[in-house]
Amino acid sequence: MVAHIRTVSFFGVEARPVDVQVQVMSGLPAFTIVGLPDKAVAESKERVRGALSAIGLALPARRITVNLAPADMPKEGSHFDLPIALGMLSAMGVLPADEMQQFCVLGELGLDGSIMAVNGVLPAAIAAHAEGLDLICPAACGGEAAWAGGGEVLAPDHLIALVNHIKGTQVLSPPKPEIAVEPASLVDMRDIKGQESAKRALEITAAGGHNLLLVGPPGAGKSLLAARLPGLLPPMEAQEALEVSMIASVAGTLRDGRLIQARPFRAPHHSASMPALVGGGHKAKPGEVSLAHNGVLFLDERPEFSRQALDSLRQPLESGEAVIARANAHVTYPADVQLIAAMNPCRCGYLGDHELACTRAPKCAIDYQSKISGPLYDRIDLHVEVPPVSASELSQVNDSEPTAVVVARVARARQIQLDRFAELGSAVRINARADGQLLATIAVPVGDAQTLLEDATDRMRLSARGYHRVLRVARTIADLDGRTDINRTHIAEALSYRRMQIR
Repeated sequence: MVAHIRTVSFFGVEARPVDVQVQVMSGLPAFTIVGLPDKAVAESKERVRGALSAIGLALPARRITVNLAPADMPKEGSHFDLPIALGMLSAMGVLPADEMQQFCVLGELGLDGSIMAVNGVLPAAIAAHAEGLDLICPAACGGEAAWAGGGEVLAPDHLIALVNHIKGTQVLSPPKPEIAVEPASLVDMRDIKGQESAKRALEITAAGGHNLLLVGPPGAGKSLLAARLPGLLPPMEAQEALEVSMIASVAGTLRDGRLIQARPFRAPHHSASMPALVGGGHKAKPGEVSLAHNGVLFLDERPEFSRQALDSLRQPLESGEAVIARANAHVTYPADVQLIAAMNPCRCGYLGDHELACTRAPKCAIDYQSKISGPLYDRIDLHVEVPPVSASELSQVNDSEPTAVVVARVARARQIQLDRFAELGSAVRINARADGQLLATIAVPVGDAQTLLEDATDRMRLSARGYHRVLRVARTIADLDGRTDINRTHIAEALSYRRMQIR
């Protein structure tokens, strides 16, 4: 007899079906797992043996073969423990084999029979319910599985509780979907004194979903400005929250099975490697650019990152996806982020300061800024200088706008974009993602604005990408003004945010 249990194997956020086949037959006692298992899966037999012993059962003294089909697909992770154990119980006649085939099963077993949390339950639940299957997962992951909707979700904390439920001697309570409660944010735009031009650029960035580079000396407030951006962005919609939570589930960063509702803000250290930024490693895990999906990726001290790591971000920033290619796998993770980068003008940080003059200018600045490639500079829409704040500005009473006022303007501009793209029948939602014919439709300069743009393109030697990014920023500025047309003022302001040259 061969028992069949359904489970999944993960490729990015995609959960691909796996058939766990368990056969118990005559022969010398042996326990073999085949089907390209990794080390964690191969060790499942010892955990399964211990868990069954904990509930008073022993493996039969026969030849046991577990096949993970399809056999040519790599299997990784400890979530195969529970399906293998349930396959064993079905093959031994403890559980009804036909009833077990209606479930997709995930879970790691402890030697005492406990069922421990695993990664990827949310995408697995969505895939299972799409196929009309119910789900069995650890109790710690029941909350995220409940968000998938559809079929029944069983979330036991112990193997004996699951066996008793299936046999009808115990009833497991269905898990309840929960949302992560984020602490109230104490940061406000009013906390930033001075830097009005930088705050204006931050508002444009939030309104259109653009990328931003802040350049200024140490202590000017670059990190302070970047930390305010998530508070200006509109709340995530249900689909966006589900996408973010699926990535966090696969990465193992989803806390207590609660759905994430706050937009991600990731700020990796400048020592981060290329796999840490874009994803990869032995198991092709998501990187920082994917963990920041639908949110903000902040790179502080940007030139201090390795050049290889920075250039690996070029493709995700353009396509909104991080593609990880390996000899045995080709994995794609969502990576639609807003990039906020901060850097000093030179290594010592005081280029252009007459009192703290850079002693190696301009070579210090040339060497420092050249660590970032031209194509990566070209992918940033707004380049903003953040000058030092004087003592008199710091001592003055701050009468600048609070975050709530800026948020209202950003929300109005975002709604204008949503309505415009909906009328055009486009799936694009923000100006930063408009391209090609769509951009030519929504961003047409009027009057002498087109002449200004053409002249500036020639004099500033803008690439085609730079030309289009100026148009996108100008469209966002016009939306903030509530204008349907793009005039000379909008184009001029957008051009002022192009890359600053070393002085």
